Amino acid sequence: MKSKNDLKISFNALKVLQKRYLLKDEDGNIIETPEKMFKRVSKAVAGADNLYNDTDAYKTEKKFYRAMSGLEFLPNSPTLMNAGTPINQLSACFVIYIEDSINGIFNALKHMALIHKSGGGVGFSFSKIRPKGDVVKSTKGVASGPTSFMKIFDVATEVIKQGGRRRGANMGILDIRHPDIIEFITSKEHEGVLTNFNISTAVDDEFMNAAVNNEEYDLINPRNVKHVKKLNAGKVFDTIVNTAWKCGDPGIIFIDEINRKNTIPNAGIIEASNPCAEQPLLNYESCNLGSINLTKMVKSGKIDFNKLKSVVETAVHFLDNVIDINNFPISKVETETLKNRKIGLGIMGFAEMLIMLEIPYDSQDALDTAEKIMKFVTYHARKVSAELGRLRGSFPNFKGSIYDKNGFQAMRNATVTTIAPTGTISIIADTTSGIEPLFAVSFIRDVMEGEKLLEVNKLFESTAKKEGFYSKELMTEIAKKGSIQNIDEISGSIKRIFQTAHEISPKWHVKMQAAFQKHVDNAVSKTVNLPNNASPEDVKEIMLMAYKLKCKGITVYRYGSKKQVLYLNSYQGNNKKYLNVDSEYSGGCPSSRCPL
Repeated sequence: MKSKNDLKISFNALKVLQKRYLLKDEDGNIIETPEKMFKRVSKAVAGADNLYNDTDAYKTEKKFYRAMSGLEFLPNSPTLMNAGTPINQLSACFVIYIEDSINGIFNALKHMALIHKSGGGVGFSFSKIRPKGDVVKSTKGVASGPTSFMKIFDVATEVIKQGGRRRGANMGILDIRHPDIIEFITSKEHEGVLTNFNISTAVDDEFMNAAVNNEEYDLINPRNVKHVKKLNAGKVFDTIVNTAWKCGDPGIIFIDEINRKNTIPNAGIIEASNPCAEQPLLNYESCNLGSINLTKMVKSGKIDFNKLKSVVETAVHFLDNVIDINNFPISKVETETLKNRKIGLGIMGFAEMLIMLEIPYDSQDALDTAEKIMKFVTYHARKVSAELGRLRGSFPNFKGSIYDKNGFQAMRNATVTTIAPTGTISIIADTTSGIEPLFAVSFIRDVMEGEKLLEVNKLFESTAKKEGFYSKELMTEIAKKGSIQNIDEISGSIKRIFQTAHEISPKWHVKMQAAFQKHVDNAVSKTVNLPNNASPEDVKEIMLMAYKLKCKGITVYRYGSKKQVLYLNSYQGNNKKYLNVDSEYSGGCPSSRCPL
């Protein structure tokens, strides 16, 4: 059947839904519409209410459908793809433990394959694997080290196509004290290596202090916890900086800050995160995410907090229900997930909301707005979770958690908020990705089969028509660079609020991430976009700033430093006349590090 656009969603959103989300028969024919997809998901997730006697599942179904079909809230991709199907695996984020043995390593590889097949992304800490050249008693041989095993995981990911709808994604993390840390940091310097991995170094406060003071620190063999040798922390940090400058990897995970903000310290230490680093998790935990479209929360030029509160309440109910109906790909993941029932409610469309409020992204007003919104979302999300905990029971590890210590009587979910990069769900919602700025005002999208589509930001198009300077020719001209800053007929006030990611100082990117992080339980996925001419010293300054502002991690991407999914026509070596992006680019980071 032809996929009818029942909900009047954008042309590109429909194309993405047809390619990845809408159900197909055995011959590959689409057998549902976007409206039917939302009904399928609403019915399946609302069905969890039948496990309890506190809510009418039919009314819940209608409530879920209104939020999704109105593009006010969307869950992560596996939920949209799999809810109400035989697969029914609905979580996006997983962390799998890797122990230092052949059995342990290849068990983790098998678990990764099962998760990828069902649509999830996986994070690993490789820090327990003994270093390269270390002794292997059972064979009298020598170990090959964590980086070599990462290559096996990478190849396996390449083979698995996640049901043909989603590419595999992994996060590889190594502790800064591992003897193979330099090999790990530089492992992605060359194009084509570990292409299915984002990598991040886990650094602690002691290392950061040593790096700032140019002091030595100890490398420790994880096999026997013995000190192997010392390295100069300043030089190691510079290696991270220079390699990130060259190719966008590694990022940094501030592991002490993550564990300081761990809501369930009684349950264990966090060592790893999901592929885009917004979801730190304990070993074998999973988490399901969802995002609120902030452009739907603006009314008459102001934030409609009453509506936002209502959508938060619906979203938390939805995400908690997902846990109850989920088919977990691995029994141990189910066991660990149910102990803590983590959910991650976030936002998308923040940049467009600022435009609607006529607030420049790089301003104190924008930072204040970010804090105000996220504080509000987290407060009401916790309020709903506490009520669900009272009605349905708290997560099993509640006793000893921060909620227990802070006087809460109940809490359903160990965490409630996360800022994800949103990827394709922001295309479906027809808004900007996560908390990223606009990546372009106008551009050419390569849709499919050679078809190209001129896309103009809808808010800019509306402004241009209102102010009387709109023309198809001007929109096409803007698409050459994606920017309006050099267009004479556009006023300075309009240019100010329609700045793009590369026109915003990198420091404002970090400030914005830190503003949101103050009120987020988990972490914030944000890429600090740097111009091609940025220096390694610029990267170093950004990383130190992120640490001082208490971010949980930091990722930088210098434009053109590796193969990417968009190029400005002015970039050296690019012969395209216009800024071209592929059919599923949603904004934010233009590199392959970002999720599709």
